[in-house]
Amino acid sequence: MGACAGKEAPRPSDHSNYAGQTSQQQHQQHQQQQQHQQQQQQQQQPQQQQPPPPSNVAPNQNSSADSAVAAVPNQPAAPPGQPRNDVVLRNPFPEMVDRSIGEFYVLGRELGRGEFGVTCLATNKVSGEQVAVKSIPKRKLKTAVDIEDVRREVAIMHHLPPHPNIVGLKGVFEDRHAVHIVQELCEGGELFERIIARGHYSERAAAVITRTIVEVVQVCHKHGVMHRDLKPENFLFASNEEDAALRAIDFGLSIMFKQGETLSEIVGSPYYMAPEVLRKNYGPLADVWSAGVILYILLCGVPPFWAETEQGVAQAVLRSQVDLKRDPWPKVSDGAKHLVMLMLQPDTSKRPTAQQVLQHPWLRDANEAPDTPLGVEVLSRMQSFQAMNKLKKKALKVIADQLSSAEEMQGLQEVFKIIDENGDGTLTLEELRNGLRRIGSPLSDAEVQALMDAADIDGNGEIDYSEFVAATMHLQRVDNEKNLQAAFDFFDSDRSGFIDIEELADALGADLTSLKEILAEVDTNNDGKISFDEFKVMMRKGTDLRGSLRHFSKSRSSLRALLKLSEIDLAGGGTEELPQN
Repeated sequence: MGACAGKEAPRPSDHSNYAGQTSQQQHQQHQQQQQHQQQQQQQQQPQQQQPPPPSNVAPNQNSSADSAVAAVPNQPAAPPGQPRNDVVLRNPFPEMVDRSIGEFYVLGRELGRGEFGVTCLATNKVSGEQVAVKSIPKRKLKTAVDIEDVRREVAIMHHLPPHPNIVGLKGVFEDRHAVHIVQELCEGGELFERIIARGHYSERAAAVITRTIVEVVQVCHKHGVMHRDLKPENFLFASNEEDAALRAIDFGLSIMFKQGETLSEIVGSPYYMAPEVLRKNYGPLADVWSAGVILYILLCGVPPFWAETEQGVAQAVLRSQVDLKRDPWPKVSDGAKHLVMLMLQPDTSKRPTAQQVLQHPWLRDANEAPDTPLGVEVLSRMQSFQAMNKLKKKALKVIADQLSSAEEMQGLQEVFKIIDENGDGTLTLEELRNGLRRIGSPLSDAEVQALMDAADIDGNGEIDYSEFVAATMHLQRVDNEKNLQAAFDFFDSDRSGFIDIEELADALGADLTSLKEILAEVDTNNDGKISFDEFKVMMRKGTDLRGSLRHFSKSRSSLRALLKLSEIDLAGGGTEELPQN
């Protein structure tokens, strides 16, 4: 969780950017996945009395940070507009228990704002040290999963040892209205921003950065922590100094693991997600894959796996076909390419650990890697990739703000239950066929199979709840004309019916080169501005900044059949209005 200058304040856990999804979407999916799994377990197993959590756990104990997190009761949400009065945290800082943050820090200007919190600059009253304080209102912690996410993240950050490349937790305060998390201040900007600003960029620079990232992964794994959301946006520089440390932020999706243990929850960002995560059977080597994706981007400017939809990205990741032939790869050293292929090895038995990656000659001798510039096209691609992400993220956030997401998720959950005739938590081909017939949209066997293929991310022949939500939620938002118009109007500040380069600059704060790249990709009729129709195409299809590279993706039209199911419930206000057989 990065509470740093210039950054939007993150939410309790960063379920970020499922190929264009908002953080709010990912957070809700994470909640629903966990709650759905809990419901299944309760149905399948008799209730057992749970032992109380240990009362005294020393900080930085290597066994488990989870033991420092109190058990989460299934408490009802607080009434709208009213604060939660129950205690959220078991504070790992005894000296701060029942103390006000105002006793220790003077709060200053706002640094960022997100769905779940506001981050402010603060100054320690005694030392004068400047820090970042993220305040999370308790009224926004609406479910047990919300509370658990905050508790786990604080526990993990406290559990990890001090490290120059990991943002440090300075303290935690809790009052009647909010939880306040105090962290080291990172005001040097994002990783890509620094690279682009420097201009000169070479293999040597990429090697040094990659070594830092893998060292962070190695430290996390050594202490039993899986990050699960490694991506360039989650690495910030501590300051604007030339030699400022690069720090990992955002441990909202991180989790403790035991040797040999495998996890099944699909979390993270799809560009950086390992294939075994999509197959719901993964361990710490998934972080190595994510670091390998970052390395690939550092060397050529774009991710290795592209598609027009989030489902297409997932399919590309599962195929794991890595392109090392297009420019600039012919100019990249064999050592760098060898490491990329090792880290992006889909067979986990052949993928190296973080410690083994650090022993690779190209990283071990990072300062001896070629210092020849990789070319302006790499910086240009990186710049465009970053800028386009900002445009789509900003637009999707505007859309998210227009929606009653709790009602959306409730509707999807109810629809899933209705289609899932035998209540086993998965949808079969036959159940899909019957569900479509019930709403008066019968499809041929081939069309139902196409729908199954599009939504079945892990390829096991069934659609589980997380796949159902992933397939419907994003499309439900970007297929709604009203939602898209609201997002378009946000950028079109002069209400001219077009978004021009000045309006993009005002909204995104990007440089002129990046803005021109966005226009070149979205402005299909080359009139120098973005129309609403062009904006809709960009939001619905995604934009491949390389243009010539198009990975195959499944038909979106088949996914809309699922949307029809959810729209009936959402529009009608209840599942009782679904047509019967």
